[in-house]
Amino acid sequence: MIVVSDHNPYWAEQFRELRDRLAPHVADTAVVIEHVGSTAVPGCAAKPIIDLDIVVADASAMTVLIARLATQGYRHVGDLGITGREAFETPEGAIPHHLYGVVEGTKPHLDHVLLRDYLRLHPDDVRRYSELKRTLARQFTGDRTGRAGYTEAKSDLVEELLEKAYLAAGSFSAAG
Repeated sequence: MIVVSDHNPYWAEQFRELRDRLAPHVADTAVVIEHVGSTAVPGCAAKPIIDLDIVVADASAMTVLIARLATQGYRHVGDLGITGREAFETPEGAIPHHLYGVVEGTKPHLDHVLLRDYLRLHPDDVRRYSELKRTLARQFTGDRTGRAGYTEAKSDLVEELLEKAYLAAGSFSAAG
């Protein structure tokens, strides 16, 4: 079963705890550590898993970031099909979270922050997105196949919201 919860203000505190734990290890590499994803949007239903982006200035810093995170128990698992976004497996016993490394200003970075910022300003779209996630959570299982189906089933709305986010920000299209 996929768990989708109503927004919990505690998620912001969990993000701060994770950021504060990671920051000393990546301070000379990271531009910023961002809280992204649905848990970063007040009022948005979400899986209770914090999404974080560690943003670096350029691709050459990614190797250092990967090595530094390894010393903290994170295992680099590649881009998981999204070029320009490096994913990490969370250490055992940590606050549930997804950690990504992205280069500042790249599409994966902009997708995350522009969508978050757009949703923070558009409660009607937050409601639509939350309703869809709740409906889909009841339809899909919590195993790998179910999670993939859940993600795919919400992709049309996510793409629509990304398009709106890029337009609102005056940026290039989400498609390119």
